[in-house]
Amino acid sequence: MQRYFLEVAYKGTQYSGFQIQENANTIQAEIERALQIIHRRPITLTGSSRTDAGVHALQNFFHFDEELPLHPQFLYKVNALLPDDIVVKNLFPVADTAHSRFDATSRAYEYRINRTRNPFLQETALFYPYNVSIELLHTTAAIIKEQNNFFAFSKTNTQVKNFICTIYRSEWVEEGDLLLYRVEGNRFLRGMVRLLTASQLKVGRGKLELKAFEQLFEGVGKCGFSVPSTGLFLEKVQYPDGILKAD
Repeated sequence: MQRYFLEVAYKGTQYSGFQIQENANTIQAEIERALQIIHRRPITLTGSSRTDAGVHALQNFFHFDEELPLHPQFLYKVNALLPDDIVVKNLFPVADTAHSRFDATSRAYEYRINRTRNPFLQETALFYPYNVSIELLHTTAAIIKEQNNFFAFSKTNTQVKNFICTIYRSEWVEEGDLLLYRVEGNRFLRGMVRLLTASQLKVGRGKLELKAFEQLFEGVGKCGFSVPSTGLFLEKVQYPDGILKAD
């Protein structure tokens, strides 16, 4: 039995998220459907990182097990069956103990904000035509990097055992008309990046005091601010050196 990692990218606008759901179209459902056509039997995928409805990914991973050798044109055949907004980028044979979710050491996200109206970005960036203090955004990003209790920045119906996350990178970057929030950590709670982004924008617009923002990390109450999924990208999933071996 050989285990494989599948590297995928997708535009999530038309999907109800990454993980398979009953009575909803998802990224996992589309890829499993393509694999079933190729293998003529069901193939069950395990995903590395769940993304919500409308969220995009520049890189995400699944893993699956297969007894028989894969077709030499496996990637071509899978992509020929997938919708245009999903692509399988790479296939990696890995050790049978490798796990796409539990072996990930970090995940990086990017939230894209467009400050001028652009019809070509309406599904992949949030149109946000307000005056925002970039200096205050740099301040909030630096504060986030020093925190580990993100209870206030998780959805209320989450079932996690704790809200402790380690943040390796938290920064705002300007690229032309785009304002980008980039954050990387060892784990993320449901809705965490969108809640962090919205709260920082509130501070940047003067709608939330910096002191009140800092108090959100004291573990009492929820922030109550979120941004749409439109501008959120899972940018990268990191694994220990050597776990991915190109086919």
